[in-house]
Amino acid sequence: MAGTTTAAALRRRAAGAGANRWVVLVVLCVSLLLVAVDATVLHVAVPAVTEDLRPDAMQLLWIVDTYPLVCASLLILFGTLGDKVGRRRILLLGYALFGVGSGLAALAQDAQTLIVARALLGVGGAMIMPATLSILRQVFPDRRERAMAIGIWSAVAAVGAAVGPLLGGFLLEHFWWGSVFLVNIPLMLVSLPVGRLLLPESTGDGEGPWDVVGALMAAAGLFGVVLGVKRLGAGEPVADAFTVLPLALGAVLITLFVRRQRRRPHPLVDLRMFARPAFSISVGCIVLAMLALVGLELIAAQYLQLVLGLSPLRTGLRLLPLTVAAMAAGLAGARLLRRFGPRRMVCAGFCLTAAAVVTLTAMGGADNPGLLLAGFVLLGFGLETTLFGAYESMLSEAPSAQSGGASAIGETSYQLGAGIGIALLGTVMNAAYAPGLTSVPGVPAAASAAAGHSLGEAYDVAGRLGGPAGAALRRAARDSFVHGLHVTLLVSAGLLLLGALMALRLPRVMQCGEDAQAPAVPAPREAAQPRVPAAPAEQAAEVRVPVPAEEAAQSRVSA
Repeated sequence: MAGTTTAAALRRRAAGAGANRWVVLVVLCVSLLLVAVDATVLHVAVPAVTEDLRPDAMQLLWIVDTYPLVCASLLILFGTLGDKVGRRRILLLGYALFGVGSGLAALAQDAQTLIVARALLGVGGAMIMPATLSILRQVFPDRRERAMAIGIWSAVAAVGAAVGPLLGGFLLEHFWWGSVFLVNIPLMLVSLPVGRLLLPESTGDGEGPWDVVGALMAAAGLFGVVLGVKRLGAGEPVADAFTVLPLALGAVLITLFVRRQRRRPHPLVDLRMFARPAFSISVGCIVLAMLALVGLELIAAQYLQLVLGLSPLRTGLRLLPLTVAAMAAGLAGARLLRRFGPRRMVCAGFCLTAAAVVTLTAMGGADNPGLLLAGFVLLGFGLETTLFGAYESMLSEAPSAQSGGASAIGETSYQLGAGIGIALLGTVMNAAYAPGLTSVPGVPAAASAAAGHSLGEAYDVAGRLGGPAGAALRRAARDSFVHGLHVTLLVSAGLLLLGALMALRLPRVMQCGEDAQAPAVPAPREAAQPRVPAAPAEQAAEVRVPVPAEEAAQSRVSA
């Protein structure tokens, strides 16, 4: 036991590079908070941007979607580049680009400039997001501490997603719409010197050149897939050329990227990681959890505003328990993981979320605050428990030298799950909603067809019709939306239960001592088996902090 403690201390000393690892965690969490807030802060500013810059429909779509589209496309590129040239270096460059993009967006005088600025913010976000997780993997080599750090990291991510609309609403009440971007600049000016001073540099194994062609193939392929999925989520026809072509081209490029990585002696992403059930199943669980979360949040927001008639601020407050519960689950995640293990934790998280979703099927046309509170608390706690267990298992299973690529895969699966969730659940919702409006008494067929596109459009049509016909259409649209909500919730529950079955293949217990039990003389990398974790000496070398051989030998002997 003493030897294990000594080995863990050596690893912490090497990984920390002289900096307090908990201070490093604070810096990383601030970085993540900025990126998470910026992903949602623009949503409430869209009306003000539209009034000021007068973008057309296509420009407005790109203003909203450019940031997540570019960010998701470049995660693997910059995650693997950080493994090669240094994760802190990529993170600091991401800070700088994020600050420049924020200033450009705040001062934009036309839609084109704002789109370019949002793209630059996406590039900065793609540099920051995987770097935070991979640096966290380096400075917390002990799995128990790393689990606690990931819990705090995930809680901050939940806070950022919820704070974005609230912060945006506050700023818009007192300043112009550009202030939602300008607030990033002072934080970035502080983060750059603090990060340079406190964050340790680390790289991967340094073997072989960086595969530029492969990185560009991955970026272009992900861009096409995410763009196609987003168009499907926006209600575009499946057969539309601008939807099918990006999806097909993206799928081809990703397939070619996978084949290229399998042939290369030093690939960007070691695809052997997917042969490990804990890694591949964790990635699948992240996709399914995000698929359920984003689609449900979108539909729940529409329900609260359009069916119950709540204001945007009251809608945000009603959804706040979901965020608070997610924060609590993140902070308690490390203890839950040690006690129950990845398998039971992730499986229970999925089951709890499915129970919350089924509970919410009791929602109707009348407000029921108690039901919504209970459902959202269960939903937030269950989903965050699932995501925490999946992220921790994925990151712990990946080789330390590949932590940037593994983090990028996790973040990419997060983004893809969100996009697919909006597309899939939106399609289910529309399929269940539209038939209820085909034969409303006194409403012309053309008006019924227009009302079948969305509840908001149905209310507009009903307002133009007026009289008994308008009232009948409004009532039918509200009832159809509630019916569609129930169907969508049941489909989500089925997907969540599928995730619970997947989670049964995760490890039963949390292996906290594997690093200390690694062999004293590691095998060459080419001969290493996929399930053999990196030895402490390898981890120390990766952060360029030498550990005396005598001390390392003593720790192994003691262990």
